[in-house]
Amino acid sequence: MPFSVIVIILVFLLIAVRKIGNVRLELYQIMLLGAALVLVSGSISIKDAILAIDLDVILFLFGMFIIGSAMEESGLIELLSYRALNRFKNVDLLVVAILLLSGFSSALLLNDTIAVIGVPLILSISKRNDISLKLLTMTLAVGVTTGSVLSPIGNPQNLLIAVKSEMENPFVVFLRYLFFPTMISMLASYLVLRIFFKREFHKRIERIETIRLRDPPLARLCNFSIGIVIGLITLKSILFLTPLHINLRLTFISIGAAIPILMFSPKRTQIMRKTDYKTLIFFASMFIVMQAVWNSNFIQSILQRGGFDLMNKDTIVVISVVLSQILSNVPLVALILPAILIKEPSYSLLCALAAGSTIAGNLLLLGAASNIIIVQNLEQRKEEAISFLEFAKIGIPLTLVQVFIYIIFI
Repeated sequence: MPFSVIVIILVFLLIAVRKIGNVRLELYQIMLLGAALVLVSGSISIKDAILAIDLDVILFLFGMFIIGSAMEESGLIELLSYRALNRFKNVDLLVVAILLLSGFSSALLLNDTIAVIGVPLILSISKRNDISLKLLTMTLAVGVTTGSVLSPIGNPQNLLIAVKSEMENPFVVFLRYLFFPTMISMLASYLVLRIFFKREFHKRIERIETIRLRDPPLARLCNFSIGIVIGLITLKSILFLTPLHINLRLTFISIGAAIPILMFSPKRTQIMRKTDYKTLIFFASMFIVMQAVWNSNFIQSILQRGGFDLMNKDTIVVISVVLSQILSNVPLVALILPAILIKEPSYSLLCALAAGSTIAGNLLLLGAASNIIIVQNLEQRKEEAISFLEFAKIGIPLTLVQVFIYIIFI
């Protein structure tokens, strides 16, 4: 077994236990250790490690963290949580609302975007009405993952599938094959969450006092920045899905949206100081570890020797769910897609790949980048986030149900 594969197994184990002796480790420290091990062992060269770091993703997250930090500083997050709490009478309705809102928003604005913005919102809601933060964390994580299945711009792997396959009318295709099973999967998500957090669902939400913005000018800048994000992501989708495939990079979107805040807010220093740099370190390290695993050809050889029928949609769903836990979903799709496209696959098969590689994020904590963004962001705020095992306890049965749903209906 290649050393890089041993390292990724070690990373999984450390994330599960979160300790070495009496020393508690944060997520970014564990992944940074993994990156150091593959570099020191020679599993990946320094040059390849640097090239493996996707600066587009890192800078996109940096810009979104700036906006999220500014929303907190202005009091806009508290105002939004106040409106949410006063609109819903019980936790039941609140969970449904978070699932649907985060899901549909992810389908339009990329799941990682909603993960960044959603964390301070669920934290504020949890504190103001004594609602389990673990319930709201799982609700947000499951919502952004499941909802992003719906569209070709919901997540990076869907976009890759839509473009590389030269899919005609990708929005129509995705909705045709994935809308109905995704809605059923949302219902399944609600039911599974209700089973594991049944005591929380009996709570009523008390109305709270009116909340005012702490910094109205900064809140206006935040609204302007969010408008820029929405507008540029919409433009990106239109340009990328045209015959010219013009790619407006994610970096330009988030950094462009963050510029008004950094230029015009007198609180720019406080905002920069509160930015979640630990998550950026985690992702840079993760890119290095995953590239080392990729370079080992371990996964590729398993697929070749296993004799898997990649033209069978049931097989594709299962393989993509399982292997996404090791390679991450985007590299997995990049690996499998060329082998599928040679044989002129049906749209249903391509949608099966999109669904499987996406709902893989509901299985384990490391299954989706959005999960890491949510949990690491909470830990950055010194909050007790959901653990690897707690996530798996809920995620495994939920993902099994969702796999069954997508296999039946695609």
